[in-house]
Amino acid sequence: MNPVLPILALASDYDATLAFEGKIAPHTRDALARLKASTRKLLLVTGRELEDLLAIAPEIALFDCTVAENGAVLYWPSRRHIESIAPPPPKQFLEKLRQRGVQPVSVGRSIVSTKQPNAGTVQETIADMGLALDIIFNRDSVMVLPAGVNKATGLTRALRELGVPAAQVVAVGDAENDEAFLRLCGFSVAVANAIPRIKQLADMTTEQEHGPGVVELVEKILAGEPLRQPSPRNPLCGVSSTHLEK
Repeated sequence: MNPVLPILALASDYDATLAFEGKIAPHTRDALARLKASTRKLLLVTGRELEDLLAIAPEIALFDCTVAENGAVLYWPSRRHIESIAPPPPKQFLEKLRQRGVQPVSVGRSIVSTKQPNAGTVQETIADMGLALDIIFNRDSVMVLPAGVNKATGLTRALRELGVPAAQVVAVGDAENDEAFLRLCGFSVAVANAIPRIKQLADMTTEQEHGPGVVELVEKILAGEPLRQPSPRNPLCGVSSTHLEK
């Protein structure tokens, strides 16, 4: 049998995973606190702008690190330290979107967000201007980021600073923009309300939706229950809540 790797961290998406309608339920918050007390790391991995998240989620203090703006920004709650790890959007690009009637447009430190009906116009604008920008979908939202920036790149940076190997992280999400970081981690989980694509690639799907699904996962980890056998695409052949077995 190959060496056994302990689970060192949980990395979770926010909206429609931990949170329902923008809020984390008390039961979900309590489960996260118990997992944190088990000496494991907690990471939040979200497409939201950091300032928006800070305004609605006091639970952010529970996390060792928040990867915001779909990988472009790191926030370290214990130090209240913000790291922008991607450049801001080009001003000319924002102006061109406005000229072409793209509404609404939300602009963060690096991310530009709008709604999916605007995807074609956004893509055409990027192509017309020859910009090194990527479009990433998140259900009915469209996010624009510097090329190569996604939840996996941001999480990789955070895990490196924490000294935690991605192979020893359990990741949970629900939508298209979660795919990159779910693939990065040693074991991936889709909540029951996840889109079919995410359920297909995940090693396990919870029985419950949103926060209760994450609580279900946390309870398995804390109780020492085995997680579902991984799919062939994952290099790990089995996972227990205590160990990841290679």
